[in-house]
Parts: sequence; C-alpha cells; structure tokens
Amino acid sequence: MEFDTIAAISTPVGEGAIAIVRLSGEQAFSIADTLYKGKKRVQEADSHTIQYGHIVDPETAETVEEVMVSVLQAPRTFTREDIIEINCHGGLVSVNRVLDLVLSAGARLAEPGEFTKRAFLNGRIDLSQAEGVMDLIRAKTDKAMHAAVKQVEGRFSERVRRLRRELLETVAHVEVNIDYPEFDAESVTLDNLKRHTSHVRDEVKQLLSTAKQGKILREGLGTAIIGRPNVGKSSLMNSLIHENRAIVTDIPGTTRDVLEEYVNIRGVPLRLIDTAGIRDTEDIVEKIGVERSRKALQEAELILLVLNSAEALSVEDEALFKAIHGLNAVILLNKTDLDKKIDEDRVRELASGRPVIAASLLKDEGIDELEQAVSSLFFEEGIEGSDLSYISNARHVGLLNQTRQTLEDALEAVEMGVPVDMIQIDITRAWEMLGEIIGENVHDGLIDQLFSQFCLGK
Repeated sequence: MEFDTIAAISTPVGEGAIAIVRLSGEQAFSIADTLYKGKKRVQEADSHTIQYGHIVDPETAETVEEVMVSVLQAPRTFTREDIIEINCHGGLVSVNRVLDLVLSAGARLAEPGEFTKRAFLNGRIDLSQAEGVMDLIRAKTDKAMHAAVKQVEGRFSERVRRLRRELLETVAHVEVNIDYPEFDAESVTLDNLKRHTSHVRDEVKQLLSTAKQGKILREGLGTAIIGRPNVGKSSLMNSLIHENRAIVTDIPGTTRDVLEEYVNIRGVPLRLIDTAGIRDTEDIVEKIGVERSRKALQEAELILLVLNSAEALSVEDEALFKAIHGLNAVILLNKTDLDKKIDEDRVRELASGRPVIAASLLKDEGIDELEQAVSSLFFEEGIEGSDLSYISNARHVGLLNQTRQTLEDALEAVEMGVPVDMIQIDITRAWEMLGEIIGENVHDGLIDQLFSQFCLGK
C-alpha cells in the first residue's frame, strides 16, 4: 500500500532530557536530508544506525538543534516503511521547532495512532497486537505490562488463529460430505464436526474465564474505603500509596470529599477512593461528602470497610455491613494497638466469610495481610503463578462470547438432527467472528475508531 510521509512528536510533551520527532513513509529520508547536516547524508547512512549532526533551517541557514538521527530502512521497521527518528533536546520550544521544519519540508502531521495503524495495514502486526500496544502504554502495574507484552508478541493472536484453522478444517470436511456423499458417511462427518466444535467451544470458554481478571489488570479495580468518621480510612489510603495524600487528624469528619489515587497491590492495580465518613450530619459540606461516599460505594468493585477495634460495634457499623451485602469486601479492624472493645465474633458473622484483617495503621501493621487478601480475592491462584494470558479487551470479550454462543447453537443443532449444511453456517460465522479479533474480517470504520484512541506519535 502507498502512503504519504507522516511525522509527530513521539515523546511526552514537556521538559525532559530528550525528545523524539518520528517520520515514517517513502519521503522520510529525503525530508530529513533537507534539514539534517552531518558527516554524511541520511540516504547514504547504513540502516539501523544513529548519526550525529545538526538540524538547519533551509530558508535561513540557522542551526536550530544539535541532534542524533536514527536511520531505519524498510521493511525492518515498526511500520515496514522508512523511518527517521530525530533525537533532540527535550523542551517545548526546541522539539516543536524541529517538528515545524519537518512539516514544512513535506511531511504531514500524523493522526493519533497512525504509526501503529500503518504497522497493522502493512502486515507488521495484527489488530489484536495493535490493541496490545495501547494496553502496554496504559499499563498501571508490572503485571498488567507483562500481560500486554504477551499480547503484543502475538500469543493471543496465535491461539485465535489455531482455533480458526480447526474450524476451517471442520467446514472443509462438511463441504466434502455435501459434494461427495458417496465417499463419506454422514455419521462420520457429524462425529468429526461435534468433536472439533466442542473443542473450540471449550477453548473459547477457557479464554473467557480470564476476562474478569484481565479487565482488572487493564483498567484497575475501583476500590472504595468506607467506614465511620475517624476510624482510619485516610490513614489506610496513605499507608497503601506510601504518601501523606489524605489529611489525618483526631477530629471526626476531616475528609469532606472523595479522593482518588492509583496503587499497585501485588500486581493488582487499585483505583483507591477515600470517602468521607458515612454518618448523619447537619454540616452542609460534610453532608455533600457523605452523599458522594454513598455513590462511590454503589459504583465500587471492591470495598475496604474500616472499623475501630477500640470501640464497640455501633449501629452505624452494622448499617455499613448491610450496605455492602453481596459485594466484594475486605474488613479491616484498625487500632489494634489500643484496648480491644469490638466484638470480633460479631464482625466475622456480619462479614459472611469475607476476609477480616486486624491492623494498626499507626504502627504499619496488617498491610501485608490486607494486600494478600485483596490479591487472593480476585486472583485465586495468584498472579505470579499464572501465565498472564488474560483477555482484557472489551471488544475481544464481546466477540468471544458471540463465538461461544454460535458454537453452542451448532452443537445443539447436531443433537437435534439438523442437516450438516445448515450447521455449517454457524461454524462459518464463528470462524468469521474469531477473524474479527485479529483483523482478518473487519471494516474500515472500526479500524479508524480503534486507532483514534492512541496517543499522538504512536
């Protein structure tokens, strides 16, 4: 395919040691040579080398920047096109000046994700791998990053391709039976169809079983810290993020609004929400905070309920247990450094089997146990021992669910004695839906929509 030459800043905007302006396309080398002055021209340099020189304004002959230029010849590049990366000093003025000169020399400003889009369109990566690139950029923990790397490497794509091949072979067998019935007994064809369809269905179900954990790794777990005023909610948030982000005092009602922070709990990204203490109050500002706390409670995927073990269980505490009925929760008995007055047996009864952790946030005790409880709640076998092959993309999950249902319809049709040529329609449709995951069967509108979510320069 033929494209024009695009350019963009590929490093974050702002002050930094180095900034990179990337060009990709047939004219990348010639455009660079109109600006770059070094010992040799870019077009004369060996591929995959870095050249030292300066960027000079061709109109004024003014030296604009001292640079290192990476020269990458097609097809051994990310986009499978000629690529130039101009490494200049990081700073708003310098890097934008270089970009302006590149655009004036004939390049076009790249659209968001256009470099990765070209890698897909030129066959360098498939659509699933391209989406893995986006997940890699947005990864919030090292485990989420490793899961994204595996997707970029194509492990998920290869698994999908293998399932497609199995379905295609099944369809081909059915076609032979339809065209040459005298050479193949229908019962043999049905047995073959049922066996392979069941196998692919089971593989798809296994992939879907990781969707919940994959979503957590990709997007983070919305976690609300709730409890009565002055039980240690803000202290818990500060302990988890290792920073004094929330105000901590002995005065009840200090937290008047909802505070949010991301934290890494043993590879599980939590979007922590420190809420105002939930109680009846006449203070207008605190009342608004309490209402926001109740809303955060309804939207959270995980609840950290903090109780004061130095006080008897109150009516408000029991009401909070009712509010989190049926939700994922960990109960934290704080202030164990003080004399215990809470009825722990009653707490465990109200917890209904959910983890109850004794802690003293003042002495930084109980945090390890809390982190282990959170990790075990959503990753029963632990992230360390897993293969990190999690399905996290909502588009993939939707297509896999449709594939599973279509294959189950086909298996049901086999049991009902439906003719094989009718069953073949469902199997073919499942094959097509798996193809949509990796971009084998996908429309241009979806491609444009997916890559528009990327950052500029990627």
